[in-house]
Amino acid sequence: MIERYTLPSMGAIWSEENKLGNWLKIEVAACEAWANLGKIPQEAVQVIKERANFEVERIQEIEAEVRHDVIAFLTNVGEYVGDESKYIHLGMTSSDILDTGLAMQMRDSADLIMEKLEKLKKIIAAKAAKYKYTLCIGRTHGIHGEPTTFGLKMAVWYSEMDRNIERLCQARQVIAYGAISGAVGNFAHLDPRVEEYVCTQLGLQTCLASTQVIQRDRHAQFMTTLAVIASSLEKMATEIRNLQRTEILEAEEPFQKGQKGSSAMPHKRNPMMSERVAGLSRVLRGNALAAMENVALWHERDLTHSSVERVIIPDSCVLLDYVLQKFIGVMEGLVIYEDNMAQNIDKTLGLVFSQQLMLALLGKGMLREKAYSIVQTRAMQSWTEKLDFKQLVLADENVMAYLTPEEIEKIFDFGIYTSNVDYIFKRCGLD
Repeated sequence: MIERYTLPSMGAIWSEENKLGNWLKIEVAACEAWANLGKIPQEAVQVIKERANFEVERIQEIEAEVRHDVIAFLTNVGEYVGDESKYIHLGMTSSDILDTGLAMQMRDSADLIMEKLEKLKKIIAAKAAKYKYTLCIGRTHGIHGEPTTFGLKMAVWYSEMDRNIERLCQARQVIAYGAISGAVGNFAHLDPRVEEYVCTQLGLQTCLASTQVIQRDRHAQFMTTLAVIASSLEKMATEIRNLQRTEILEAEEPFQKGQKGSSAMPHKRNPMMSERVAGLSRVLRGNALAAMENVALWHERDLTHSSVERVIIPDSCVLLDYVLQKFIGVMEGLVIYEDNMAQNIDKTLGLVFSQQLMLALLGKGMLREKAYSIVQTRAMQSWTEKLDFKQLVLADENVMAYLTPEEIEKIFDFGIYTSNVDYIFKRCGLD
């Protein structure tokens, strides 16, 4: 049998042509296995390999009558092969090719997604290196906390992408399993060596035990992994959306020449791609829930999973592939406003050093409650009266009884917020 075509895209993996092509590979490999065991003539296998083919339109025509996709497929293949088709599907049940073929599609999808994850990880690493020491305000509850660096934001994302790649590697391993074990999975009409041969030929592992279907906990792990990856992308996209807000504007997704942001307001530059990433991640999480619902089936097999996964598995693979491609574009063209980062830090008039001041007072022997109260009092005065925090501290007798002006200068030094950046980068593998 001639290979039908390579897989250039996620859409091709989930095309009807490729699905049926995988089925044919499984059936031909099973015939080869039976021939190796002396069950069917080698000459018949040669004829099958030379003649086996199918036509999507013809299969659909047959299925409209017989109401069974696998029977329609086998009937059409038989039309190409002739008498030797009696050896095809020997001892097998429909799920043997349905589930094994699905495993091939999920495995190939995981490989494409992995490529994009690796690409995104490299882009994030480059951003981390470029903005390693670029100070920006760190926010907790949406409120200014203390300065961090934009490079450290990227280091956090880089580390998370590492975990997503590890998760996908594990999920790929779990779903790359085939089963050629026959009705209810007991090999009553099959030799287990057929399964072993077929799976080896297709680059799959064999299930240690199966019923009529491969157990759906495997599919659930794969689908939840896709959902977790999408959730990570949503987190990153949400950060970009917030940083693009007019009042903040520390980062902005790319805005192409000729692009329009609003039909009514010509000035708008909206984070549309980041919003799309955030929105579609919800679909992926919903699909993951449906995959977990598919784990529980009646006895050795029922059909409640089938209709669901024909929608959710291809959709999730295609969606995540699309979302990754869009977010890669966002990150490649991300615009960084370093001046705005500096201005935003200055908006709180030095309040970002409040913890450093409190710790210095503690170091001089002041009780924590007293130090906290003194620093908070001056901090609230700075905030409400819009006065420079350091000047208020220098004028505070309670503070200056413990600290010298030279020590105050050292306290109000941004260097402390970058002092461990190299250490964190090295720990993340970014050095």
